[in-house]
Amino acid sequence: MSKYFREFGIKTGLSKSKMWLYGASGHGKVIQDILDAGGRHVDGFVDDNPEFEELAGLPVVHSTEDVDEMIVSIGENETRKKIARKLDCKVAEAAVHPSAVVAATARLEEGTVVMAAAVVNAEARIGRHCIINTGASIDHECLVGDFVHISPHATLCGNVTVGEGTWVGAGTTIIQGVKIGRWCMIGAGSVVTHDIPDGWLAMGNRCRLIKQINQDMLKSQTKMGGGKWLISSSLYLEYCQSSRRRGYSYAA
Repeated sequence: MSKYFREFGIKTGLSKSKMWLYGASGHGKVIQDILDAGGRHVDGFVDDNPEFEELAGLPVVHSTEDVDEMIVSIGENETRKKIARKLDCKVAEAAVHPSAVVAATARLEEGTVVMAAAVVNAEARIGRHCIINTGASIDHECLVGDFVHISPHATLCGNVTVGEGTWVGAGTTIIQGVKIGRWCMIGAGSVVTHDIPDGWLAMGNRCRLIKQINQDMLKSQTKMGGGKWLISSSLYLEYCQSSRRRGYSYAA
């Protein structure tokens, strides 16, 4: 069992609350496996589709009534954000597969899942409700915003920033120091060597801008006063302070 599981109490007998997953899907099955591997029992799934009654041997219900803790088990970033914003129960601490490696100085926010064989290195900061998928690598001092999906075997080299809601495709490599904006999509297998603005589909080796996307999400954040990279404010400030001590500078 990984050190991260022990520190956050994701171990048999350390939590008696009822754990449910919102989203009766294949992605939900993977999160169920992660929690089971760490000794955390999943009571069932919540889903909006009334036709779903059972998944992976567990019940599917259609209300969050009597749910103590929950992780949103939906792979699509925009939908995951919409569900997370309407939850009326506690969001569980990050779920980490025992085979993943998470540095003691890394920080994972609530609702995030780190899948098998992923690596999160020193002083990386991962926001809320993120997916760090199978075999992905997040290197030192990276900053990953809320609702981001880092797909299988993607690599973020040191000091990479990824803005809220962005999807980094499978097998992508992002070179050190690069900043990816909010609500972008980076195509599978891309090599990103330069910054990507908010709301762009980009792909290729080397990565190039293709077209603007997700403008509705960016507009809604502007109306709400969303920040440039949109991550939990305390997390972002902590990251900036530690970066400045090492001689780096990041604009708010």
